[in-house]
Amino acid sequence: MAINNVVEVLHRVPVKLYPNYLPQVEGAYIARTVNEATLNIEQVCAALKNRGGFTGNYNDLVEYVRQFFDEAAYQLCDGFAVNTGYFSVHPNVGGMFDKATEGHDTGKHPVTFRFRTRAPLRALAERIVVEVEGLADASCYIDEFIDVSTEAVNETLTPGGMFNISGHKVKVAGDSPDVGVYFVSAADPSQRVKVAGHLAENAASKLIGVIPALTPGAYTLEVVTQYTHGGSPLKEPRTITFAPQLTVLTP
Repeated sequence: MAINNVVEVLHRVPVKLYPNYLPQVEGAYIARTVNEATLNIEQVCAALKNRGGFTGNYNDLVEYVRQFFDEAAYQLCDGFAVNTGYFSVHPNVGGMFDKATEGHDTGKHPVTFRFRTRAPLRALAERIVVEVEGLADASCYIDEFIDVSTEAVNETLTPGGMFNISGHKVKVAGDSPDVGVYFVSAADPSQRVKVAGHLAENAASKLIGVIPALTPGAYTLEVVTQYTHGGSPLKEPRTITFAPQLTVLTP
């Protein structure tokens, strides 16, 4: 609401600045949000109960929301788009067909889902104040985690599925037995599950591998490495921690 031309600040989003390594893109730095843990259905419903003033039964609310998303997913798989008012989801068939009579091939023509923001969410975005918290530690960092099975970015973990990590100086290298990619339980940090076997890609800016067997819950991603660019390996491994928590969903 505006009073005497003063607009109320509804939301604040903190960001840190990272060096811009993108070719042909102007500007010295790019902004990345300082992410908190991804909220699940139970946590959003708890916020609705505690902050939003919901007066109904909490357990019923969680169950109704779950049923809604289960039904929405069912309708999406039948080819319908779903518009929630704030965002819409659309099924999409990728790839190319060589002829009109060609049948569908799941590998050549993958089915994915695309999200679009709707007017109410775009209007809320205009009321967000971005707070720049200065430069991030850019000597090495993880920029993005993609769960290939769900195509989710910085959100989910699908055990047994592929992952794609992008960043700076994330190459897994060194003789220390501690070197590797780990998923650390948020509930019990002593539970650190290491990615087994070789990485499909192991480069300074990208890691591709298989997500290990993990129980449902929240995890922190860590890359432990002795890698340095163009020099001798570090004497001791350093740990690169990804701020957003990643979640293995309950089946």
